[in-house]
Order: sequence, then structure tokens, then C-alpha cells
Amino acid sequence: MSYAQQHLKDAVEILGRIDAAAIEKIATLLAEVKRQGGRLFFLGVGGSAGNCSHAVNDFRKIAGIESYAPTDNVSELTARTNDEGWASVFCEWLKTSRLKPEDCVFVFSVGGGNLEKNISPNLVEALKHAKTVGAKITGVVGRDGGYTAQVADVCCIIPTVNPETITPHAEAFQAVVWHLLVSHPKLKANQTKWESAAKG
Repeated sequence: MSYAQQHLKDAVEILGRIDAAAIEKIATLLAEVKRQGGRLFFLGVGGSAGNCSHAVNDFRKIAGIESYAPTDNVSELTARTNDEGWASVFCEWLKTSRLKPEDCVFVFSVGGGNLEKNISPNLVEALKHAKTVGAKITGVVGRDGGYTAQVADVCCIIPTVNPETITPHAEAFQAVVWHLLVSHPKLKANQTKWESAAKG
């Protein structure tokens, strides 16, 4: 079997093992956030930060939910990192954004954050703040979900099928899940371009 065949075979297995019920619960949670006029704050680092930017676009444009990602503002991100430290960048950003109970923090992460191993401590500190203000928490994460899975109202964990490709599959399936969500009847508010063009 070629590498490409193996990678795609693993992806098919992941698709079959993803918890669809958890994704439905996320859709219900986000629909409630939207109903209450809450905002979505997407948090992620590395490739997951790039996914956050894309998701912000989709949730704003397709689902009609006010959404933001602190990693989209490189000036503030680097200023906070330089002046205050990496671990607090998301937490302090959320404080300035006046995170409220009707808002939701949405994490994209391969590991979900782990303070003991000093992996993504910025996610952990941000989620601690979210808990203190009573904001909702959800995420799409890999491995065992880490701290995100421990504290989330509902979380989708991308199953580990091949320990050699945890990161690429986790980040790829973040995109599968958020595109499912913005297409979900509970959330979709506006038609996407090619689907509307096909009906013309």
C-alpha cells in the first residue's frame, strides 16, 4: 500500500469513528449562542490558528454569528507575547473582549492543551477564564482532547487511527467538522455561492 493510500484509508476510518452525536450537540450549543446574541471566539495555535481564521469567515458569513480569532491580529498577539508571555495571550485578549456568559470559546487543537507538559498553556489559561465568567466552551481536538475535553460543554474528539499522523488528520478534520456545522440547518443563515449558482 502506498503512503497516499494509507493516509486516505486512515481518513476513511476516522470518518467512520467520529462521534456524530457530539457534533449535533455542538450545533445545538452554537444555535443557542446565536439565539442569545452571543459571540464565538476561536482559539488555536499553529495550523489550528489558520483554521480559526477560515472558521471565523464561515461562521460570520454563512451562519451569521459574530466571530473572532485573536490570532488574526498579529500586532496584538506579538505585543502580548513579548510583554506578558505566551501563556496569557488568549486569556488577556478575551478579558479585553469582555467575554460574557452568552459567548462561546471554540478551540481547534491537536492536543487540547496540557499544563503538566507545557503544551498550549495559552489555551488552558483562556479556558480557565471562560469557566470563571460562565461562557460556553466547545472544541474540535485530537488525541484525548486534553484540557479542552475536560472542561468543554461538548467536544468533538478526532479519533487517533495512526499515531504517525495525529496532527495532519486532527487539523484536516477540524475543517470537516466546522464546514458541517456552518452547513447545518440549525446554523446556516446564508447560501454559499456555488450552491446558489447551481440553482440558477
